[in-house]
Amino acid sequence: MEIYEELVERGLIAQVTDESEIRELINGGKAKFYIGFDPTADSLHVGHFMALCLMKRLQMAGNQPFVLLGGGTGYIGDPSGRTDMRSMMTPETIEHNCECFKKQMERFINFEGENKAIAVNNADWLLKLNYIEVLRDVGPHFSVNNMLRAECYKQRMEKGLSFLEFNYMIMQSYDFYHLFKEYGCNMQFGGDDQWSNMLGGTELIRRKLGKDAYAMTITLLMNSEGKKMGKTANGAVWLDPNKTSPFDFYQYWRNVNDADVIKCLKMLTFLSLDEIKEMEKWEGSELNQAKDILAYELTKLVHGEEEAIKSRDASKALFASGNAANMPECELTDEDFNDGQIGILSVMVKAGLASSNKDARRNVEQGGVNLDGEAVTDVKMTLTKEQLSGEGVVIKRGKKKFVKVIVK
Repeated sequence: MEIYEELVERGLIAQVTDESEIRELINGGKAKFYIGFDPTADSLHVGHFMALCLMKRLQMAGNQPFVLLGGGTGYIGDPSGRTDMRSMMTPETIEHNCECFKKQMERFINFEGENKAIAVNNADWLLKLNYIEVLRDVGPHFSVNNMLRAECYKQRMEKGLSFLEFNYMIMQSYDFYHLFKEYGCNMQFGGDDQWSNMLGGTELIRRKLGKDAYAMTITLLMNSEGKKMGKTANGAVWLDPNKTSPFDFYQYWRNVNDADVIKCLKMLTFLSLDEIKEMEKWEGSELNQAKDILAYELTKLVHGEEEAIKSRDASKALFASGNAANMPECELTDEDFNDGQIGILSVMVKAGLASSNKDARRNVEQGGVNLDGEAVTDVKMTLTKEQLSGEGVVIKRGKKKFVKVIVK
């Protein structure tokens, strides 16, 4: 099976501008394609994960990926999929986040070799543009009527769309035009919510250069309930181990719904489709084995084989016998204690089991917190340094979140 047909089989392709041309380009290893990443945080998250996997698949098939870091578009913020305006970031924050992204991407795609990935930053050209020149050279090629019909803008019209955000489509289109002209980049890939912006780029290239460029969107990663995957009660699932530990990352995928496990195996792992088709026959407890395979494969991709094995072993030991030897740890220091004591709510927040004291209080009041196997019922409960010395204690929130708390 060639790469385009495999992408279709895995359910990765949502929309394409010209299927026959795109199939020929990527099956022949002739695509120079790019995916843009706006630096909205100092780590990539699961929402970026599928795009990175797609880049890896296409590079393995001989195509050349271009990573576009949004050092320029990050000044504006993409309105797609949002009901409010993004927070404005400082230039220093944008630059720092771009560097963090680039370092993480090196785990997925190869920046060396014959079809090596090339990282570019749109700050290098967008920040140098002259406003009047943009109005004259680019403005005539965009219809305001068509822009307002775009899905990314329609959903913002009720609450109000700022002129700042209205320009985002023009900036993204200009990126494609610049990369086509300077690097011969002939294709753009992105999430399905980017379709309108991507069409703007292909149209700008056609109007200004008289040449064809192509766009393909990736299916958004949704669960069986129609919600975007990659978020928990405490926020995004990050690829940075300091923001989401390898164990927590493993547990996120281990706990996906039964209805979602095969889809995730197809879309995100590099297991063969034949292997996955065999798993489609599994039922009942066998689905838990499929979830273990999913969690292991994705943790290995993001954090390496050693961390994947440790996370798998810790997960199995924890749920089989309550063994806390390899579970995530939270180390408290002297500064965390007041007169040698610390409240259970503060411990939960520091251990990442709650996003705030309010969140922790709610979990305790709902009976969802255990301390070394005993239910915690008092929100004013305190722990002493002596209790946490030695082996420490294990705090459990819900059925599947465990952390060992110790004193450093």
